[in-house]
Amino acid sequence: MARPAAPSRPLYLGPRIKRLRRELGLTQQALAEDMGVSPSYIALIERNQRPLTADLLLRLAATYRLDMADLAAQDRDDHARRLAEALRDPLFAEIDLPALEVADLASSFPGMTEAMLRLHGAYARAGQALAEGREAAGATPSADPVCEARRFLAARGHWFAGIETRAEALSAEIETAGGGAEWLRRNGLRVRAMPASVMMGALARYDRHNEQLLLDECLGPQRRAWQIALHIAYTSLRPDIAAIVRGESFASATAAQLVRRALAELGAAAVLMPYDRFARAAQAQGYDVQGLADLFGVEWQQAALRLATLTKPGQEGVPFFLVELDSAGNVVRRIDGAGFSFAAQGGGCPLWSLHQAFARPGEVLTQWLEMPHGDRFFSIARTIDISTGPGLPPVRRAMALVCPAQAAPRLAAARGVDPQTAAATPVGVTCRLCQRAECPARAQPPLGREILPDDYRRAAVPFVFSES
Repeated sequence: MARPAAPSRPLYLGPRIKRLRRELGLTQQALAEDMGVSPSYIALIERNQRPLTADLLLRLAATYRLDMADLAAQDRDDHARRLAEALRDPLFAEIDLPALEVADLASSFPGMTEAMLRLHGAYARAGQALAEGREAAGATPSADPVCEARRFLAARGHWFAGIETRAEALSAEIETAGGGAEWLRRNGLRVRAMPASVMMGALARYDRHNEQLLLDECLGPQRRAWQIALHIAYTSLRPDIAAIVRGESFASATAAQLVRRALAELGAAAVLMPYDRFARAAQAQGYDVQGLADLFGVEWQQAALRLATLTKPGQEGVPFFLVELDSAGNVVRRIDGAGFSFAAQGGGCPLWSLHQAFARPGEVLTQWLEMPHGDRFFSIARTIDISTGPGLPPVRRAMALVCPAQAAPRLAAARGVDPQTAAATPVGVTCRLCQRAECPARAQPPLGREILPDDYRRAAVPFVFSES
C-alpha cells in the first residue's frame, strides 16, 4: 500500500538562493533573466518574503545543473538540525521548545535561525575558553606551548605509525636478547645502578663519554625498565621522532620539545607494550589496568597511558579520555578522547571521584558519570606516585581513565551493569558551564543565569536562580 504523500510546505530558501547567486557570480538582474521572472521577485525570494515555487526550483536545477534535493533541503534541514542541537544546551532546559516550532523557525526564518546559531556559537566558544582557563580573545599557541603540544598530538590521535612499527621491531629484538639492559650491552652500552651521590638528583643519566646509562640504584624493576625503554626510544627512534617534529612549524621551541618528549614516551610505551600484543591482552583481560601492568612489567599509570593511546586505525581499543592531576587540581597530563569534556586548567567538578582519590591513596575508584546533556561515562581513578629523585619523597598525583557508557561493558570493572540504568553521579565540566541548579557542591553560578538575593530566604544550595 502506497504511503500518503507528505503535506507540502512552502520553501523559504532566501539565504541559500542569495549565496548560490553569489557563488555563480550573478546579479539579481541576470538570475531573473535566466529564470524568466522580474528582479524584484528575486529580491523578495532572497529576503524570504516569497517562497521558492516548485517550478522555479526545477528551472534553477536545470539551468545551473544543481541537485534539486540538495538545493531544497540543505539549508532548511541543516539549520533545523543545528538549531535543535543548540537548544539542547542546559541553558534552555526550562523552556518548552516543541520540535515542530524549532523546525518551523528554521524553515520560515532562516535568517533569524542563523543569527541565533551564531550567538550560541559565540557563547559556546566563550564557555570553552573559560573551561580551558584562557580568554577567548588574545590567546595564541605561542603563549601556551603546553596547549600547542596537546593539540598537535590530539589532532593525530596519538598515533604515529613509524614510531609504532619501529618500536615493535625493537621490542622483538629486546625480548630475544633477554631484556633492555642486555640489548643495550650488545649494542655497546652498559647499564649501571649508581648511588645518589653519583646521580646528582637524576633518575637516569646517559654518560656518552664512557658509553653507559646510569640509573638511580633505588629504582624498582618497573621504573628501571621504563628508564631503559625511554633511553632506547630517545636513541633508536631519534630519526623517526626528529622527522615528525621537523614536519611541523611550532610556535615555540618549548612546544617542539614537549612534543619530542611525548613522542619518546609513546615510543618507550610501544617498546614495553607492543601495540598488537597489548591490544589483544587488553581485550582478553577486560581492560584491567593493574592486570595489564603486571603482565607487561610496568606501572599502573604506564598501562593506563597505553590504553588511552590504542588508536591504530582499524584496530582501535575502547576509546578513553585520560587526565592526570596534582593535589591542587592542576592538569599535569591530558589525552582527549571518548567525547568527554573537561576543564583543561583545573577547576573541574568536585563530585567526580577523581578528586577524592587523594583521600584514598592506592585505591581504585570506579564511578558512573552523567553530563548535563545526558551523555554517560564510566570512570576509573586512583592515585599514582611519581619518583622525584634519589632520597626524595615521591609526588602523589591522581589519574583517571574515562570511557563512554556504551563501551563500559567491555571493561571488567563495569561488567554486569546496564550503562543506561546504573546510578550515575551528575557532573559538569566546571561550575561556570554547568546548569544544574540544585547542585549542592557548586562553587560559582553558571554563565547566563541570574541569581536571586538571599536577604529573606537562604536555601541549602549555594545559589538560587531567577528561572528556578
